[in-house]
Amino acid sequence: MTNDDVVSGRYSRQVLFEPIGREGQKKLGGSLVVIIGCGALGTVIADRLVRAGVGTIRIVDRDFVELDNLQRQALFTEEHASLRLPKAVAAGSVLKTVNSEIAIEPVVCDITPGNVERVLAGCDIVMDATDNLETRFLINDTCLKEGIPWIHGAAVGSCGQEMPIIPGVTACYRCLVPEPLAEPLQGCDVLGVMNTVTGIIADIQSTHAIQMLTGSHVPDSTLTFVDVWENEFERFVVDRVTDCPACVSGEYSFLKKETVSWSTSLCGRNAVQISPAHEMALDFEGLTASLARLGRVDNNGYLLVFSIDGYEMTVFPDGRAIIKGTDDTKIARTLYSRYIGS
Repeated sequence: MTNDDVVSGRYSRQVLFEPIGREGQKKLGGSLVVIIGCGALGTVIADRLVRAGVGTIRIVDRDFVELDNLQRQALFTEEHASLRLPKAVAAGSVLKTVNSEIAIEPVVCDITPGNVERVLAGCDIVMDATDNLETRFLINDTCLKEGIPWIHGAAVGSCGQEMPIIPGVTACYRCLVPEPLAEPLQGCDVLGVMNTVTGIIADIQSTHAIQMLTGSHVPDSTLTFVDVWENEFERFVVDRVTDCPACVSGEYSFLKKETVSWSTSLCGRNAVQISPAHEMALDFEGLTASLARLGRVDNNGYLLVFSIDGYEMTVFPDGRAIIKGTDDTKIARTLYSRYIGS
């Protein structure tokens, strides 16, 4: 990209903004950002950073587009939902039409201790657009270990929060939430969510990312809280815990966890996700042919959907599956073992 391209091209209005300027725009163009989660927060973050000219965006998500995503998840269309495209793939295809000059790297996977370091390799910033604490603890451990700044974001109902985390400088996520909660937090599947609050939180995250990438960010341990329904906007100082096991003692317990086969009920979806202990490389064509003798199978090249006896199994190439029609993990695991493998 030449100086003339920077000044007169698509980024001209951004370059005119003095805190960014020409040099800041060049820094954005040479940056790699990883977005973990491509839902309500992740789609907006991806859109903002792509339009801002961040050179490479790696979008990581484990799920596919469904109709009820469209209320709040920008970038997706009814066609994406009808085709059941993986969110990372669907978002990537749209973003390339917005800015063909940058690199989009869609990654369809579930973040685990076994793959997280590979997924984050080489990045400048990690954007948290996830929907669960376990993944955030894992991101926190990995970023602390590798010295990668990351930006936490979350939203449910009409409320949201955001906090930039810089290893060795600010408080970390475990200073904010020391341990996993005894009971899972209720999410948007139970409490609902306003699309306005997800947009606001994602925009704050994106702004902090641009500040960091251009060298304009002033680090502080501050959490921003927003309630759009009550028109509240507050900031709180998060003290760095003197005996924090993660950012002080360097005990990366979530990163060190063994990856095991597990199943979890997906709240509000009458579905269970089954994840194998290790990533697999399923023979999709062979599996499609085998299952077609037993029930209906649809294969879009990214995932296959198998329907039988009132259950619907969405199977990904890495062996992961989402089984709809039950929230009983034992039933789901039995179905997985019967039709996919042990």
